[in-house]
Amino acid sequence: MTSTLLKEDEVSASICRESVEAALHSTLKPLRILHVGPFWDGSTSLWRREALQALGHEIVPLDITPCEASGPRLVRSLRHRLSWGPGIGKLNRQLLQLVEDSPPEVVLVDKGLFIRPRTLQRVRALSKALLVNYNNDDPFGHCRIGWRLFLRAIPLYDLHFVLREQNLAEYRAHGARRVERLQWAYHPRIHAPQNVSVEDRARLGAEVGFIGDYELDRACCMHYLAEHGIRVRVWGPRWNRCQWRHPNLLLENRPVWAAEYAKAICSFDIVLGFLRKLNRDTSTSRSIEIPACGGFLLAERTSEHQQLFAETKEAEFFSSKEELLNKVRFYLQNPEARKRIASAGRERCLSSGYSYQDRLNASLTPIYEELLNGRID
Repeated sequence: MTSTLLKEDEVSASICRESVEAALHSTLKPLRILHVGPFWDGSTSLWRREALQALGHEIVPLDITPCEASGPRLVRSLRHRLSWGPGIGKLNRQLLQLVEDSPPEVVLVDKGLFIRPRTLQRVRALSKALLVNYNNDDPFGHCRIGWRLFLRAIPLYDLHFVLREQNLAEYRAHGARRVERLQWAYHPRIHAPQNVSVEDRARLGAEVGFIGDYELDRACCMHYLAEHGIRVRVWGPRWNRCQWRHPNLLLENRPVWAAEYAKAICSFDIVLGFLRKLNRDTSTSRSIEIPACGGFLLAERTSEHQQLFAETKEAEFFSSKEELLNKVRFYLQNPEARKRIASAGRERCLSSGYSYQDRLNASLTPIYEELLNGRID
């Protein structure tokens, strides 16, 4: 009896939440959003901007790419590490000028490593804009470089969106007013099945592939595959640090972006999904992008991966290098099973709302709630 009542309460609460969300979305007009982020083709910031525009919102972009990319390599490195140097002052002045010239309803900052706390305080003094931060990185993980300004600014935002469960409590402990969780997404314009020619396959592909930065545990697993006769191709930066060399391990040591990234995914028979341990990941952007491209995903096993995709049906997972090798061998020898799982994985992305537009549409509910709570008349 008690169990039945609990289930009825849960259903009622779910219906209530859905009703509130529907009411919020139907009664509030599209938003004028000042979006601060790097908007080069291949950046997730650009894809979020495009998704918000597709949802009908007016976007005023402030591209931080010139600030990030200007100057020699040493200057760029110091600017990233210290959040200080040429271009940062100009970027903050540009933000304030845009707010002053045409006050937005929402200021959405992607990551915000170069946005000074006093700039956010000035934005609040100049306008009634809701201050929102979206951070797909982990400021409390093992890599603490470059977070100086951001950590000081956490309490100044009205709302934070994060991608890791553990960040929710960490942000609150650091003074965040409100923290909500989003998950990784794909962009239909980029992450879709590609026509792969023989030339594409030779240029980009292999039996097994990985796309991402160098990390020691990733290198160890792929060298293990190479030693056991599996040809592996790796795209991404900093692979010159890899201590292992093998004829079956092809390290390209450069990134692939956007259209070339999708083409590379579709040029592999099996695409590996390693987690970034420095960020305490339980899933990554590749976890969604690979199946969305129609690629066969073989990723590290986590509860989050298993929630996103049904194991053996929509993706495959491993927990050791021995299991990885066994599954690689099996699926290389069973292409029909591989293709069936890849197709089901893409369908899961489409049917479960894993796109940026779907994810961001859901994120508008807490934004509207904050606006209704008095940030805007």
